[in-house]
Amino acid sequence: MSTTIISTDGKSRCSWCGTVAEFIPYHDNEWGFPVADDIRLFEKLCLESFQSGLSWRTILAKRENFRAAFKKFDFNKVARFNDADIERLLQDEGIVRHRGKISAVINNAQRAKEMVKAEGSLAAFFWRYEPAINSQPQTVSTSPESIALAKELKKRGWKFVGPTTVYAFIQAMGLINDHVEGCVTRSKVAAARKKFIRPK
Repeated sequence: MSTTIISTDGKSRCSWCGTVAEFIPYHDNEWGFPVADDIRLFEKLCLESFQSGLSWRTILAKRENFRAAFKKFDFNKVARFNDADIERLLQDEGIVRHRGKISAVINNAQRAKEMVKAEGSLAAFFWRYEPAINSQPQTVSTSPESIALAKELKKRGWKFVGPTTVYAFIQAMGLINDHVEGCVTRSKVAAARKKFIRPK
């Protein structure tokens, strides 16, 4: 079971953010807060797919480079990338140079455009998979919802979106409050989720 750590400021936080200093701002201001912005949702799902087999520290350190490389993850723009863009990105030392993952972002941008047309927004689609009941925070790496969402995304042609990747996305984008009990940010996320208007 995940526990808390006491940070240098004397506050109790989820233990995972105690390993490196740059995790604390991300933990305190982003992770778990509910998101309804389509660009941010698309970005996070892409970054989680890039993280597969790597550490989040690696991805977070390169996040601004990823944003520059992928037009701030505007999927309408990324959907127009072609083979020349893939070759260009494979030479970009600022990002993770993995052909399959780069190609997946472009493919998924095209699928995102289709989803917006069919569902109204990415947010409206993703928030249908908000769990009715949370498991004990940070004790699982998948859930029935992440398994179902991954299956539906794959059915719609998305790539690099397995249940574990999707669960990390659900955690980060605030579809659940997975901050542990005693974490200083848990109550802030709870308050944000209470005020949050679920997209439809």
